[in-house]
Amino acid sequence: MTIQTIKTAPIEGQKPGTSGLRKKTRVFAEPGYLENYVQAIFDAIEPAGKTYVVGGDGRYFNDRAIATILRMAAANGVAKVIVGQGGILSTPAASHLIRLNETDGGLILSASHNPGGEDGDFGLKYNIANGGPAPEAITDAIFANTRTITRYKITDEDAPGIDAIGTFSMGNMEVAVVDPVTDYAALMETLFDFPAIAKLIAGGFRLRFDAMHAVTGPYATEILENRLGAAKGSVVNGVPSPDFGGGHPDPNPVWAKVLMDHMFADDAPDFGAASDGDGDRNMIVGRGVYVTPSDSLAVLAANAHLAPGYRDGIKGIARSMPTSGAADRVAQAMGVECHQTPTGWKFFGTLLDAGRATICGEESAGTGSNHVREKDGLWAVLLWLNILAVKKQSVAEIMDAHWQMYGRTYYSRHDYEEVDAEVAGEIMSDLSDKLDDLGGTKAAGLVVADAEDFDYVDPVDGSTATSQGIILNFEGGARAVLRLSGTGTAGATIRLYLENHVEPEGDLGMDPSVALAPVAEAADALSGLKERTGRAGPDVVT
Repeated sequence: MTIQTIKTAPIEGQKPGTSGLRKKTRVFAEPGYLENYVQAIFDAIEPAGKTYVVGGDGRYFNDRAIATILRMAAANGVAKVIVGQGGILSTPAASHLIRLNETDGGLILSASHNPGGEDGDFGLKYNIANGGPAPEAITDAIFANTRTITRYKITDEDAPGIDAIGTFSMGNMEVAVVDPVTDYAALMETLFDFPAIAKLIAGGFRLRFDAMHAVTGPYATEILENRLGAAKGSVVNGVPSPDFGGGHPDPNPVWAKVLMDHMFADDAPDFGAASDGDGDRNMIVGRGVYVTPSDSLAVLAANAHLAPGYRDGIKGIARSMPTSGAADRVAQAMGVECHQTPTGWKFFGTLLDAGRATICGEESAGTGSNHVREKDGLWAVLLWLNILAVKKQSVAEIMDAHWQMYGRTYYSRHDYEEVDAEVAGEIMSDLSDKLDDLGGTKAAGLVVADAEDFDYVDPVDGSTATSQGIILNFEGGARAVLRLSGTGTAGATIRLYLENHVEPEGDLGMDPSVALAPVAEAADALSGLKERTGRAGPDVVT
């Protein structure tokens, strides 16, 4: 095996965050682009003699990218790579393999819920030895390397085929191709009462899981159909496709409309769910009822003790700042810690490692626990099924009982997508500049109680994150949050999050759009969002 050192120039990229680096697929496929970024990662982590997990969501370019990564790993002295068969690994399954095999980290190929295909998006991120996304110290080093890189290392030897399970050699490096599903499914069996769920299903309970032509298809088929006995065909769109069947693998009522139509039909199944491109997000739907991610987090935290893996209770709850305060009320009632963090799963990692949180969630449909260090869509589905099996209630009945106990936090997210980046930055900057003067301001019938540009200090390691989003708190318990999202690949996305809490004795049956209308109007009046973006309204409402 000959190691080639190829001269190159810095790539024009973006700072990798929790989700790594995301670009259009055609950009990643440009000569030297992927190689430069992979070498920037290796130069930051000193990989010689170490072991890594590699896999992805199966999107277009996944196979070629893995072949390149294997050739570069061998050239950089990596001792062993564990790769999912066919290059397939859901993000939570990759996190589990890192932890199970005590590897030094992993390279995960995914652009999450973004569209795939030759004209779609591609992404690559590095996870550390605890199975979670790399902290900013590492992503900062990677970014710095991309701006100064002058060479990358790669072997002249072809990478081995990864379609068959087995062990192969590339020079001094071992390549172990493993079943991507087996170890993950075994972990789920330790957390949930599979016999109880199987009994529920055997009793006539019907479910529908939409894998959205993405990575969770094989996992859901093995667990829901093969191990739990759901009828064949309960998992739909279950074969991973390089372009996700031409769809958008984002589990929300807009992009999973077919599932929503099924769940609101006269002959609807009892339970519906969907997951995203890389398997770390989820959508939960009951017969005739959609469960918001914020409500789902609160319900799962309140009932986690019904599953064997959490029978001793939970240590705490952590939620991203834009996620509604519904989970806070559960934590208060349970007497456990509750943490509000910036958006990004890496901020939950220190809390999980320190035993200060057990259940975590983000409003963007990511929910998980301390079993891995990533959000986990199928885990959330199985916990819901475990709760349904024990309580013997419908999803609607569980939601009604929860609201009767804790009150209802009406919630919605408005996405303004592909906004001119300069305009988006000015909107946020101008609003930030006047926060100190907003207290007592009346807008659309609501009065601002206080406003802040959210800063975070990690209670475990003291690390900080500043200006993570603008929070507008209104008198009476309503709240609006504005932040720029980093998950897109074109322009900027402004996300507006709206919530309005009603106590148990209040009106728990309002249409959410009615409950949230004054909050939306107030946020727009204070920010000028519609006028300055030139939009009549958001592109997506969830």
